[in-house]
Amino acid sequence: MTVNYTGPIEDRLAIRELIETYADAVNRCDKELWASLWVEDSHWDLSHYPELGVVSGKQAIVDLWVGAMPHYPKLSFVVSLGMIRVDGDQAEARTYFSEVYEEPGTGKDKRARACYNDRLVKQGGQWFFQTRLFSIIHQS
Repeated sequence: MTVNYTGPIEDRLAIRELIETYADAVNRCDKELWASLWVEDSHWDLSHYPELGVVSGKQAIVDLWVGAMPHYPKLSFVVSLGMIRVDGDQAEARTYFSEVYEEPGTGKDKRARACYNDRLVKQGGQWFFQTRLFSIIHQS
């Protein structure tokens, strides 16, 4: 059996709080908080959407997110962790999430179940996203 949670509990708790803070920032559309969770040389892999691909660099990631959020004013984003493995100042995590939003243009409710596979890095005693790989599980 694979152990999904390894490493110091303090680090695992800090990573859980990072991921939950991400969800809170999305739900409140808090740009400053959301941006504070990424390192400068981060990558957001949105290859599920070929027109987006991989976005590299914190500023480019934040700009993309800020440009997208006004299209989803009634977004609900809820997370559930599936794995956190800590190895020194690096970690990996898997987060499942469910989002409900009003489809831009139609006003219809849309639902998505998706997953982030993350690489995280600890800098200055805090955990940050280094890479987030996005994939859809189900969408309606």
